[in-house]
Amino acid sequence: MKPDHIFIRATPGAPEAEALRAFGLTEGSGNVHPGQGTANRRFFFANAFLELLWIADAAEVASPLTAPTTLGERLCADSAASPFGICFRDAGTPSFPVFDYQPSYLPPGMSIGIASEAPLSEPMWFYLAGGKSLPPPPDHAAGLNRISAVRCTRPAVAALSAAALGSGVTFAEGKEHLLEISFDDEMRGLTHDFRPILPLIFRY
Repeated sequence: MKPDHIFIRATPGAPEAEALRAFGLTEGSGNVHPGQGTANRRFFFANAFLELLWIADAAEVASPLTAPTTLGERLCADSAASPFGICFRDAGTPSFPVFDYQPSYLPPGMSIGIASEAPLSEPMWFYLAGGKSLPPPPDHAAGLNRISAVRCTRPAVAALSAAALGSGVTFAEGKEHLLEISFDDEMRGLTHDFRPILPLIFRY
């Protein structure tokens, strides 16, 4: 499976995006998710995009439609749940058990497959069959082009789910949730730590 996008919990309006802009990323289009109760700001790369996601409508996030996704727990401020989500796309079928989620903002007949057996200590794993083509990535001043690896640190010590084991993401144990994204096979050997603004490190 190929990564489509990665989300990170943000506060309303995602002022955290300014740290990414200051680093040298060009911001792309954002959107809202009617019926799901979330909104985002996005940064596009050649093979995937990074999404800062927040709760825009608490009632919609808690609705019977959206609640099974665990977005409410993951996006709630000060939640102990993993604040990350990783979406895959492919022409085949996902390598992990999923349930179909059909929010109102998707075209008729299209659904998102969400991992049905992943604990809250892991990222939310989900899947788009085919998925949309990504727009051409901008020329980021930071010179980043392609996401080449993802490493996730989690405080829990429970066994990894089938989705995590088949994700291609590397896992480590630590005191807090942390996402490390590698770009372009880390050819320059540089690192940028966005903490405490975001639980995020870039390696490039």
